[in-house]
Amino acid sequence: MDRIEPKSSAGTDGPVRLTGYAHGGGCACKIPPGELEEAVRGLVGQVGPDILVGLDHGDDAAAIRVRDDLAILSTADFFTPVVDDAYDWGRIAGANALSDIYAMGGTPIVAINLVGWPRGVLPMELMREVLRGGLDVAAQAACPVIGGHTVDDPEPKYGMAVTGVAHPDRLLRNDAAEPGLPITLTKPIGVGLLNNRHKQTGEVFPQAIDLMTQLNRDASVAALAAGIRAATDVTGFGLLGHLHKMCRASGIGAVIDRSAVPVVDGALGALADGYISGGTRRNLDWVRPSVRSGAGITEDDLLLLADAQTSGGLLLIGEIPGYPVIGHTVVGDGIEVR
Repeated sequence: MDRIEPKSSAGTDGPVRLTGYAHGGGCACKIPPGELEEAVRGLVGQVGPDILVGLDHGDDAAAIRVRDDLAILSTADFFTPVVDDAYDWGRIAGANALSDIYAMGGTPIVAINLVGWPRGVLPMELMREVLRGGLDVAAQAACPVIGGHTVDDPEPKYGMAVTGVAHPDRLLRNDAAEPGLPITLTKPIGVGLLNNRHKQTGEVFPQAIDLMTQLNRDASVAALAAGIRAATDVTGFGLLGHLHKMCRASGIGAVIDRSAVPVVDGALGALADGYISGGTRRNLDWVRPSVRSGAGITEDDLLLLADAQTSGGLLLIGEIPGYPVIGHTVVGDGIEVR
């Protein structure tokens, strides 16, 4: 099926630019981590011996034991358009939602669509393209998409609620990191900078789309095979933010080698040209009290490490073949960037 480029329902010439209908893009539209933590402070969900992962440490998905050898994982993730192409946005949002299950060491088994759509403003065939993108990436994951929920929304939003399965004794989680281990990152960072440049200029960056639509399945399987116990995925809070949450939950510190962190082509140019999202700046403001900068580390280095990613890679405490080691965990607290 060929892609379509619907005209704007407002009668303007040329294809619709979806990013123009959103105040932010992708995971950069998240509520800032500091504000979110303050808002939910003191809220406690249900507790019990079979709730293996709940609200405590902000893991990527909840985990409930239903048998000694089976845990059910549950997550939901959706966001505003990160690219103008509707089909690609659907693929990116779908891969991002599925990633929460892979980040827990699980296998997705079913998903449902979550859609907010400005009916009467954007054509419905454009929504169909978004849904088609989500279906296609879920098919790559062998995860059926069965139904969903839609609302009339002044700002377009799309994502999925995903259910997965895992072994209760083989979960990847935020609070299981130990000192003295390597830190591995499975995708380059910097897509937030390219996405912001895309939103501002209309330039298309296929390398960023390729990364954001790449499933984290293989990396998750490799992590489990290597006996890794601690992991998360790098999304809207940036590399520094997600590492900070993991270190805080596990009671350890970390050292990051800036030169070892892989960066997607074009991101450094976008950084130099000032295409830094508000979400990235808020990420750095939040984590800065816990970060120590070594000699030669610049403000731009920290902004890059705080760049709000969409459908980023897995951040693993441990090493797996074929992926770069970007630092190591230590006894102590906070993050040192060298």
